[in-house]
Amino acid sequence: MLSCKDLVMHSSDLLDGRLSFRRQLAVRTHLAICWKCRRFIRQLRMAQQVIRALPEDPIPNVDALAQNLAERQRGGG
Repeated sequence: MLSCKDLVMHSSDLLDGRLSFRRQLAVRTHLAICWKCRRFIRQLRMAQQVIRALPEDPIPNVDALAQNLAERQRGGG
């Protein structure tokens, strides 16, 4: 039987679909009985979805913003 610590160690591989059949069975068996680990995996999946939904360039025109900040620091803005 997998411990909670073991599940955490394999959680990334679980989400990425890189577990062997045997390990996947052990993880799913553990998740069937452990509500804390189910919640943990659910939170990881949610975080993964949020990260994937972020835009590739979260700060558009970062060079222009950096230049504007530099000008303000020099007293030019």
